[in-house]
Amino acid sequence: MIKDLETALGYRFHNITLLQNALTHSSYANERWRDSLASNERLEFLGDSILGMITAEHLYRTFPQRPEGELTKIRADLVCEGALARVANRLHLGDYLLLGHGEEQGGGRHRDSILADAVESILAAAYLDGGFSAASDLIHRFILTDIPVEHPRNVDYKTKLQELVQQKKNQVIQYELTGESGPDHAKEFRVEVRLNDRVVGAGAGSSKKRAEQEAARAAIQKLFPEEA
Repeated sequence: MIKDLETALGYRFHNITLLQNALTHSSYANERWRDSLASNERLEFLGDSILGMITAEHLYRTFPQRPEGELTKIRADLVCEGALARVANRLHLGDYLLLGHGEEQGGGRHRDSILADAVESILAAAYLDGGFSAASDLIHRFILTDIPVEHPRNVDYKTKLQELVQQKKNQVIQYELTGESGPDHAKEFRVEVRLNDRVVGAGAGSSKKRAEQEAARAAIQKLFPEEA
C-alpha cells in the first residue's frame, strides 16, 4: 500500500522506514511503543524549516520586484495549514496515516492539522533519503505550482481587523475564550472578540488560534462589510 503513496509522490525511497516514520502520528507511537520520539514530530520540525527555506528562495528569485512584506504574505499562504492539507488530500495521504485509536475515532485522518504535519514530515523524510534535490522537487511539484500572488487564500483576519480598527484612534481589541467542549483529541474552542469592551464577533475552531481567526472574520463582516 505504501508503494501507492510513493507512486503518487513520484519518488521512491531508498530507506522506506523514513516514509513510514513520516506517516506515524504521535497518538499511534504512544499507544504502540509509549514513545513519542517514534512519531513524525521530529521530521515535521525539520520539514517545516526545509519548506520555508525552499519556498522563500523560490519567491525571492521569481518576484524580484516584490518587497519583503509581500513575499512574506505569499509564503505564509503557500505553507499554511490549509494549503498543506489540500496537498495531502490530493495525495490521499489520510489513507496512509498510522493513528492511535482516539485519533482514528475522532476523525484524525481528515484533520487539517494532522494532514499538514504529515506533508512536512514527508518533505523531511525525502530530504534525509535523497538530499536537498529530492525535497525541493516535491515542494516545486506539489506546493509551488499555484502561487496566489494577487488574491491570497489564507487571510490573517486578526491582523486585518487590527489594521481596519486602527484607522481611528484609541481602539482596543481583546479576544476572550468563552468556552471549550469535546474530548482532548477533538476539542472545539469558542472565542469572542471585543472592540472597546463591546462584543463585535464570535467564532469557534479546533484551536484557540482558529477560533480567534473566525471571531475576527465575523467582526470584519459586521463592522466592515465592504472589506469582508
